Amino acid sequence: MVNTVPRPLVQWLWPFIGCFSAANWQHVQVLVAGAVLCTGRRTVAGALRVMGLEQAAGFAVYHRVLSTARWSARRVARVLLHLLVSALVPHGPVVIALDDTIERRWGKRIAMRGIYRDPVRSSHGHFVKVSGLRWLCVMLLAPVPWAGAVWALPFLSVLASSERAAQSQGRRHKLLTDQARQALLQTARWLPGRTVVAVADSSFSAIELLRAVAAHLTVITRLRLDAGLYEPAPARTARTMGRPRVKGARLPTLNERLADPATEWQRVTLRGWYGKTERRLDLASGTALWHHPGRQVAIRWVLVRDGEGEKPPQAFLSTDPAADPLAILGWFVQRWRVEVTLSEVRRHLGVETQRQWSDLAILRTTPALLGLFSLVTLWADRLAADRGLQPDGVRWYRKAEPTFSDALALVRRELWTAPTFATSRQNRDNAEIPTKLLDRLIHVACRPP
Repeated sequence: MVNTVPRPLVQWLWPFIGCFSAANWQHVQVLVAGAVLCTGRRTVAGALRVMGLEQAAGFAVYHRVLSTARWSARRVARVLLHLLVSALVPHGPVVIALDDTIERRWGKRIAMRGIYRDPVRSSHGHFVKVSGLRWLCVMLLAPVPWAGAVWALPFLSVLASSERAAQSQGRRHKLLTDQARQALLQTARWLPGRTVVAVADSSFSAIELLRAVAAHLTVITRLRLDAGLYEPAPARTARTMGRPRVKGARLPTLNERLADPATEWQRVTLRGWYGKTERRLDLASGTALWHHPGRQVAIRWVLVRDGEGEKPPQAFLSTDPAADPLAILGWFVQRWRVEVTLSEVRRHLGVETQRQWSDLAILRTTPALLGLFSLVTLWADRLAADRGLQPDGVRWYRKAEPTFSDALALVRRELWTAPTFATSRQNRDNAEIPTKLLDRLIHVACRPP
């Protein structure tokens, strides 16, 4: 079994060795190698087949790595985050993205399953329900040099169970914002001494969440155009009677500022607008106290108007009142890479094809596949630094920059060729392919995905 795992993968996974026992560590390496090399469903059986262990007598121990073995997924997430930050964001603020996604799953034995609105197939006038698991994903937004773009790299995923599932198990139901608060504070604790900026969509634009994390990190999200904005509470003097004021005078709403001809607009050009294009925008900004009865948080608001008149006005906020408005917009538009990552993990890493039904295996498998996206990116970055990485182009489709499929192909090539060239060191042009390896390659090529 030890010889089954390619040597490069053993070296790449070495930082995680402290997260598993000695017995589980050998099986973990096989499962990770199988998940990378597998081209079909990401099941334990599929991983064993591609690793040439389909006839192994102890196949059940690989299932137990996910269903019963004792190891902490949170500890693995911490190691992964440190590897990503040290390699891709060694200096400056650490920008993370927070978003939820639905993993479509069916089956009576999946206890955490719920019924949710399908965000892909639903629209404003058409509501589509879907059965599945709701995951809250925290991703590092980091520039990938060889891709020429910012990628969203998952490192922590939390299952947000449905209210029905929580009631059936006798547990208190946690709101999505409660899960987000815990995930954000956990990330900030893992990165002491670093400035952390979190970007999220309007689902996380809640005063309770923003106020709970504002002292530890900066949150950037959307803001309602009719939000109640106020001046800070005036200073209390010695002769002031009654309870201390919590807010000052009411400020105009952002809708009123849009209609006010006296509003001062600044014309800016934002680079990297949802990709690599540039966009001319008019923006106005200021500080305020976002107040709702019993709750308030200090923010910097940014009101944006499309300079070309194609998009409706939008508003954003930052829990750091001193933040630069243009930096706020630049960080927020990076969030679109989250959708790209969620699409890629479904297309190339088999998310939603796994078939575990035990609670612990479900809690581990999907976060592992999401984290594998970041690991493949990290490994491809190391390989690209040594030998370069070119996009896989064809005559009828030109790629300007490598994508995740190119990174995955580069890592797979390294893993497949490692045992081949290990036995052909003298002449790499005439490689001696071991029979077992050749059989595995033919099996992968012929078997339907």
